[in-house]
Order: sequence, then structure tokens, then C-alpha cells
Amino acid sequence: MTPTPLPLLDQLIRRRRHIPVTLTLVVLNVGVFVLMLLYGAGLWHSSSDVQFAWGANFGPATKDGEWWRLGSALFLHFGLFHLGMNMLSLWDGGRLVERMFGPARFITIYLASGLAGNLLSLISQGDRAVSGGASGAIFGVYGALLSFLWQQRDTLDRREFTRLFWGASLFAAITIFLGFQIPGIDNGAHIGGFIAGLLAGAALAQPLGEGAKPLLGRYRTHTASAGQWLAGFTLVTALVLMIIGIPSPRYRWSEEVMARGEIREFIGEDKRIADRWTQLLGDAQSSGASFDELAGRIESEVADAYQQRFDELTDLRLSPEAPSAPTLESLRRYAERRLDASRALVDGLRAHDIERVREALEQASQPPPQVAPRSGKPN
Repeated sequence: MTPTPLPLLDQLIRRRRHIPVTLTLVVLNVGVFVLMLLYGAGLWHSSSDVQFAWGANFGPATKDGEWWRLGSALFLHFGLFHLGMNMLSLWDGGRLVERMFGPARFITIYLASGLAGNLLSLISQGDRAVSGGASGAIFGVYGALLSFLWQQRDTLDRREFTRLFWGASLFAAITIFLGFQIPGIDNGAHIGGFIAGLLAGAALAQPLGEGAKPLLGRYRTHTASAGQWLAGFTLVTALVLMIIGIPSPRYRWSEEVMARGEIREFIGEDKRIADRWTQLLGDAQSSGASFDELAGRIESEVADAYQQRFDELTDLRLSPEAPSAPTLESLRRYAERRLDASRALVDGLRAHDIERVREALEQASQPPPQVAPRSGKPN
């Protein structure tokens, strides 16, 4: 008579009683969330600006050299509900998977899955989304769970295998399906993490009877099979191909940040120049300065200043896809109009041509475009 296998959790607890990595990951995620709250993040929802500032994944920035965002994004959550769902899922799956694979292999699975998920997100989001959260890595945990259960199906109680395997499969399938239906869910991270977890789990799994510490204090070793080597090779190849296949950014974040700084600087400088222009006209009228004297002052303090600002805006290189590109072009046209008006005023004053002076002043009276200075964060 074949003995009834011990429940899986009992076997896993015999293998490893403690789960330090799962506990540490939960504490880290909750700790980062609390810190974000202390620095202005919302309890129920955090804006993309806040997430970006803390290291969320964002194509134009990540692909512009800030590759660390692929890792930091794993510890950021957009609100308490987002954090709570992810931590419950991590605890539920992590307490099994860490005992199945051991701390070192578990953290390898977690990080590899999170990296794969964020890489696929980087490829699929089209540089328009700011993304964060542990869900890609957590999907990898469930993928590794399925790989382990499938490899050990002949050693487990059939009912327990059915409950765990199909329960985890249904959870992953429903969540990914909902990701296609609900806007704002980063399904690329979910799918990439899940597939990476399946492969990593297949490559790193040890049979239940191995890796446990018997009474004599020795460990039975496990030699990787050809299938495990193939799974590991496939995972590494997939990661390399995703890295190679990352598309060029629609625009570079460093250039966008530079443009936003230049826009803010121009807005402040334009106000200063316009105020000085008005002051020069008023002083000339009250003091009775000659046309030539006024022309010289306007040329040196207004026209030359606008020439410099116009040249700086023109020299700035920015992709048409960048959020600030329309604003930058609008300010270029405005700076050119102000430059032309100031030059025309100088020429009119020196020629003592009142009509040209009047036309130049009318041209200069046109209001600047309405531009709100940007914060330096993604839209």
C-alpha cells in the first residue's frame, strides 16, 4: 500500500521553517510606501509625478541612461489598495515558493521576473506610461510555483496538486485578462514576469526530497537535468533579446528636462526684458531723450537680449515627440516677433520715421503665448 504523501506545506516547512526573503521584501515595500507618504504621496493614489521622482519606470528616462529604474520601480506602489493587493499576493505565494527554492534561488527568481516584466513593459508601453509596483516580480513567483508543482506532480497528493496548480493558474489567467480590460494596468510587466518565473522555476527547482536537512546533517545534492539547463538558457536568451530589442525612445528625457528649464528661464527673462522696454520708453518720454539715444538703449538692452534668447531657443534640439516641443516652437516664434519688433523700433527711431515707430510698438504689444512652467516631471 502506497503511503499518503504529507501535505505540501508540511513538507516545505520541514525543508525550511523560515522565510526571511519574503518577510524582507514585504517590509521593504511597506517601508518605501510609508516614506513616500511622509514626503507627499497620496494614501489612496499617488500621481505619476511622485512615482517618477521615486524611481518609477518611464521609457524616455529609463532608456536615456536611468536604467536603475528597472529595479527601483519594483518597490513603488500607487496607493494603499495597490500595495495591499500586491503584498497579500506576495505573502501567499512567497511563503511557499521561498521554501520550495530556498532564499538565494527565491530572490533570483523574484528579481529576474521583476526585471523581465519591466523590460517587457519598457518595450510595450510606447514611452507614454509611468509604471511601478511589485506585480511583475510577484507574477514570477506564481510562475515558479506552477513550474515546481508541475515537476513534483507525481509526488504530491492529487487533490492538493489540483487545488494549488489550478488555483494559481486561474489567479494568473484572470489577473492578466483583467489587465487587458482595465486601463492603467501594466500587463506587459505581468506577462513578462510570469513567463520569466515559469522559466526560472523550471531551471532552479529541486525535488522535494532534496535540499532538506536530514538528521545526519548532510544535504542530498541535485544534478540539473537537460530540461532545467534548457529552461535557464531560454530565460537568459529572452532577457538578452529583450534588452537588445528595446526600441529607441520617442524622445530623450534629458533633452526634455533641458527644454523645460530653458522655457522657465525664457518666461522669467521675457518679463524682465518687457518691463525694461516699458521703462525705457517711459524714461525717454519724461526726460526728453533724443530718438537716437532711445534707439541705442533699446538696441543694447532689448533687441540684443531677445537676439540672445532667440538663439538659445533655436539651438535647443528637441524631438517633435517630446511634450515640450509645441511650447518650445511657440516661444521661438514669439521671441522672433519680439526681436523683429525691437529691431524695427530701433530702425524707425534712427530714421525719425514716426509711422514705423508706431507699427513697431503695435507689433510689440502682442501678448506672449500662455505657457505654464512645467515641473520637470513626465506628463
